[in-house]
Amino acid sequence: MSDASFDLARRAIDAAHSGDPRRTVDGYPAELLYADRMEAWIVRLDPTAPPLLRLAARCQHLERWTSPRTDFPMDKPGYLTWRRALYVRQAERARALLLAAGIPAAEAGEVVVWVSKTGLKTNPGTQALEDAACLVFLENEIADFAATHADYPEAKFIDILRKTWRKMSPAAHQAALALDLPPAIAALVRAALTPAA
Repeated sequence: MSDASFDLARRAIDAAHSGDPRRTVDGYPAELLYADRMEAWIVRLDPTAPPLLRLAARCQHLERWTSPRTDFPMDKPGYLTWRRALYVRQAERARALLLAAGIPAAEAGEVVVWVSKTGLKTNPGTQALEDAACLVFLENEIADFAATHADYPEAKFIDILRKTWRKMSPAAHQAALALDLPPAIAALVRAALTPAA
């Protein structure tokens, strides 16, 4: 991949994110902020992360707002169907943007594998993206998630954290343990990491 192709692909991905109707308090597109955080975690976990992996990180939620959760049944099977459909759609959209930017087909295919979550725990690129996503959730999103779902019992939050933890690599575990979390969230994390009696 040439530097020019990387720059063109990055600009195309960010232009797609800029269409997100959701904005931060300062008017920044929400999914563009998410892409920035994803790429930052990739680089924090591996300062030598290849450009292709950095592009893939920016594709993690590519145009996610175009497929709202409410378009699927509001039950667990509906959630799982929605999530799988997102992975496939985001991966194929990433492929199209990368190919249009001049990224070779084989490299665009690698991004499809990573963004579609194929080979979690066995494919290093897929695992890197999952680690970054989990760390973004823990560092930036979990407090708002908890506030939005204040009706959830503590046991449900602990279960969510345990499931998140299982998806992460040992390096991501270490990074997560070093986060400066709000006390209530830190207590939930500690509870999630305590073996069941």
